[in-house]
Amino acid sequence: VSTDRGGFASQALSTDNRRPLHPGARRVRTIRPIPIVSEILQRLPEFIGNHPFLSFGFLGVLAAVIAGEFSRLTRGYKALTPAGLTQLINRDNALLIDVSSIQDYEKGHVPGARHVAMSQFDPESKELAKAKALPVAVYCKTGQSAGVAAKRLKKAGFSDVYTLDGGLRTWVEAQLPLVKGRSAS
Repeated sequence: VSTDRGGFASQALSTDNRRPLHPGARRVRTIRPIPIVSEILQRLPEFIGNHPFLSFGFLGVLAAVIAGEFSRLTRGYKALTPAGLTQLINRDNALLIDVSSIQDYEKGHVPGARHVAMSQFDPESKELAKAKALPVAVYCKTGQSAGVAAKRLKKAGFSDVYTLDGGLRTWVEAQLPLVKGRSAS
């Protein structure tokens, strides 16, 4: 038994509060060891049996993530941020193609972009064939149609194909300039 600063008697107890420690002893926490992989694998069938929906849901999400990453790595074009697209335009004089609707293009587009409607997009056209050696960046309002156009460009033999990740929306969110009207179609 010892007295604390307030003069009250207190007894130093061990961490399990069963037996008192001698006055100079420090409390020691017992650390539970990390389960070994074999222990986890031994208990896995029991967990799956007790939680089948959770287990199959996890496997479904895992398969979707793996499939998404695999398709991203094998799609043949790269997605750029607005800053990355700006660097590509400034450094490599990239051809910039907007495949959104004409109404969206007239409301606002990236400076220097050429408009080609998705319905009229032909990577084999004479105008685009001249630009096969240049990097080509494709974007649309949301980024969905640009991916389709980028795949068609890669299939037509373009080597450096990029998309604006997130579409024009991310360009606007980054507070980068827009041009209105049909200035570069």
